[in-house]
Amino acid sequence: MEAAVTSHKSVEPAVAARAALPEQGAEAARRSAAAGAPGAAARGASRGLWISSTYFAEGLPYAIAHKVAGEFFTAAGASLEIIGLVSLYGLPWNLKFLWSPLVDLHGSSRRWLVGAEIALAVILLGLAAAADSGALGLVAALFGLVAVAAATHDIAVDGFYLQALDKDAQAAFSGLRVGAYRLALLAGALLVAFAGWASFGASFAVAAVGLALLAGAHAVGLPRPAAAARPEAVAAPGAAAVPGAAAGLRRYVEPFRAFLRQPGIASSLAFILCYRAGDALMFAMSSPLLKSLGLETAARGNVGGVGTVASIAGSTLGGVLIKRWGLARTIFPIALLQSLAILLYVALAWSRPALPWIVALVTLEQLVAGVGTAVLVVFLMRRCVDGYKSSHFAIGSALMSVSATFAGSVSGYLAARVGFTAFFAIAFAASLPGVVLSRWVPRD
Repeated sequence: MEAAVTSHKSVEPAVAARAALPEQGAEAARRSAAAGAPGAAARGASRGLWISSTYFAEGLPYAIAHKVAGEFFTAAGASLEIIGLVSLYGLPWNLKFLWSPLVDLHGSSRRWLVGAEIALAVILLGLAAAADSGALGLVAALFGLVAVAAATHDIAVDGFYLQALDKDAQAAFSGLRVGAYRLALLAGALLVAFAGWASFGASFAVAAVGLALLAGAHAVGLPRPAAAARPEAVAAPGAAAVPGAAAGLRRYVEPFRAFLRQPGIASSLAFILCYRAGDALMFAMSSPLLKSLGLETAARGNVGGVGTVASIAGSTLGGVLIKRWGLARTIFPIALLQSLAILLYVALAWSRPALPWIVALVTLEQLVAGVGTAVLVVFLMRRCVDGYKSSHFAIGSALMSVSATFAGSVSGYLAARVGFTAFFAIAFAASLPGVVLSRWVPRD
């Protein structure tokens, strides 16, 4: 299985490694032979199952803290400025790198994963009780707790994925993981549609039950990969023992130092920060735009659901493209295509078309966004160093979400000032630096 899904880009480094280290070549050959064994298909199916379920569980609370929260306040009649401030629920994702070393250093990614899912289920039950009470302050606070628990869960899920799979399998399954994540976003859209038919409280209760069931399944069924050795655990010959407090600080700081020591890190950081800036602006005001076009809560949920299906197809297509042509050949054209897709929202705001055209344009934009997400996920995985994979993916994904949080938080003020057509044109302009930077970042 692993040999069959080896990414195009990883072939040359693998050949070089086998030439330098014969024992690694033997191990690679052993894995390749094992891929043809009768149990390989079953192992692949098992991996596909837990990858899908964990990334669905990662995506659902994200959808609740972002999309569903925005729809909740939109339905409540909040101003554009308040709806834009919902993007501040992204702050825990921005800051999760601060506590990501705890997941690597204390307990296991598997244990953190299951514990966070249980916590999320409990918080969502509280949100279900408060949503229809009119206590908007309490609802806002509970959305904040969802965001903190969900960001911690992200660290654990991503670390578990990176620990349980080798580099080739990580790239090969990138389309599946992004697809499962976006399937959870579809579930979020369906929760909105259900809220339009029943209530938001009922929607949150359904989500709580779903996460509780996933926590139980993961507690029983997830594999138990061996922990990777951390680079700092190997002391230099003759090195003196480090005092306890200093050693603890060094262990905390070392993941950040290892991340920043990578070649081309300056361009990588700039690219991660800029890649989704235009999309972040566009996403924050998408619900108010659709409402201004005459779509009520249930209709917005249905349109969002169709768009999310398209994004799942796009993420799968992105994984296929990366596997076939490699990251180096796909990153720039996909970044450019993702940027151009924002112009579809300019067309929506300017022409104010009928419902069939709204669905068509939203669907096309989401298809392209799915392809773009797959590229960014693989790029972030390539920036993760052995021994610090949970921390490094958390750092990368946190930086990625900075633009979403801060661009989104000012989006309502900007849209209220300039109008939707000019606003989405500004979002397109904000996407262009990421396109330019995609020509300069490391591509291995």
